[in-house]
Amino acid sequence: MGGPSQSWAPAQAQQMMMPQPRPWTKAEDKAFEAALVTFPEHVPNRWLYVAAQLPGRTPQEAWEHYQALVADIDLIERGLVEAPDSWDEDAAGGGGGGGRGRSGGSEERRRGVPWSEEEHRLFLEGLERYGRGDWRNISRWSVKTRTPTQVASHAQKYFIRQASVASRGDTKRKSIHDITTA
Repeated sequence: MGGPSQSWAPAQAQQMMMPQPRPWTKAEDKAFEAALVTFPEHVPNRWLYVAAQLPGRTPQEAWEHYQALVADIDLIERGLVEAPDSWDEDAAGGGGGGGRGRSGGSEERRRGVPWSEEEHRLFLEGLERYGRGDWRNISRWSVKTRTPTQVASHAQKYFIRQASVASRGDTKRKSIHDITTA
């Protein structure tokens, strides 16, 4: 009567003795991301160095966390999962709802944060380096404070503004989109 359960019991006992992975905190995720930038893929013993930046975490845990992150990014890029909201939105007063839909209809639409001159300068450098249309790389490597969608929107406004500058002269009010690399 106990045949299958006997063969399964040692595996269950072994699994119970293995430490269960503990969830990563926001602070650990931020330190992990910084360590990934500090120690890029080509660095020998990368996971040892990354784990050294994460007190209480092993190189194996760092590597497994990275693999999970890569899998998540792959799903997001293939459009199978919606990109999560940033950790920083909680701190910025974005509320605890977490969703992107409208609830109740009485809430005001959140307005975007205007681009700084520094962000626009980084955008222009990224545009020069990666070319028109490569918003993901411009966001990832040049304007790290903005999403690819935000970069694409900024680019659209920038190119419209540049096209109208040539035809209108200097009659409109000044805009950040008037700043060029030239």
